[in-house]
Amino acid sequence: MRAGAVQLNSGHDKGRNLAVADRLTRAAAADGADLVVLPEKFNLMGTEEQMRAGAEPLDGPSITWAQETARELSIDLVAGSIAERRPDRDRLSNTSVHVGPDGEVRAVYRKIHLFDVVLDGVEYRESATEERGEEIVLSEAGGLPLGLSVCYDIRFPELYRILAVRGARILAVPAAFTKPTGIAHWDLLVRARAVENQAFVIAAGQIGEWLPGKESFGASMIVDAWGEVLARAPDALAGGEETFVCADLDLARQDEVRERVPSLAGRVEEAYRWPAGAPA
Repeated sequence: MRAGAVQLNSGHDKGRNLAVADRLTRAAAADGADLVVLPEKFNLMGTEEQMRAGAEPLDGPSITWAQETARELSIDLVAGSIAERRPDRDRLSNTSVHVGPDGEVRAVYRKIHLFDVVLDGVEYRESATEERGEEIVLSEAGGLPLGLSVCYDIRFPELYRILAVRGARILAVPAAFTKPTGIAHWDLLVRARAVENQAFVIAAGQIGEWLPGKESFGASMIVDAWGEVLARAPDALAGGEETFVCADLDLARQDEVRERVPSLAGRVEEAYRWPAGAPA
């Protein structure tokens, strides 16, 4: 399988965002990608008011575009995530959708871990407009189990271990990592999730400023089960831009890694106890 990760600088202009996503998705497919992953909120990033106004149901224009494009190009497409409006709910969901080569929705994952932090005096408060998801989702792309996640999820290894135990060989991480946390932790976290779960990680990031004082790190990456970086787009420190990267996923090498260092097979489930009442 050949995989691609698309890097965008999405803002409040949804038409412009979709046009760039379309161009780069087609470019990745032309480079041979069978599976393409878009970034978090690929169709729209903006203020709380803009996100509420631009939220869509799953049958809205953004996922409809993803379905039509995946069908036309005969690819698996992880439509990063969108701000999803759901019936009878006050808050939005941050929702990733996997569309198959037939244009059908294969899986829907709603981001479990909400990004509520303050960095260098800048507040990010996803819970103000979004509700967390409750279901861990494993899909399938090209006959391979595909684990879905979104951005801040990558700091919670429990999620990825469950996906790996359920059989995931590929982990998709659409993201909009901030520049400060990206500089400090992005490469480390992406490679760690790949190594500990002996899985390919396709991490597609946003790049550049999307609101005054809020900038995404970029560095979209494809990493193999040994932690080797197969492809990496430029980051914010290197003049990052909207682009894509592709890499071949060597499944035989993944099998070799899992055989040489059988850490997944060596888990000792009866020894693991979740500490009751552990302080945060």
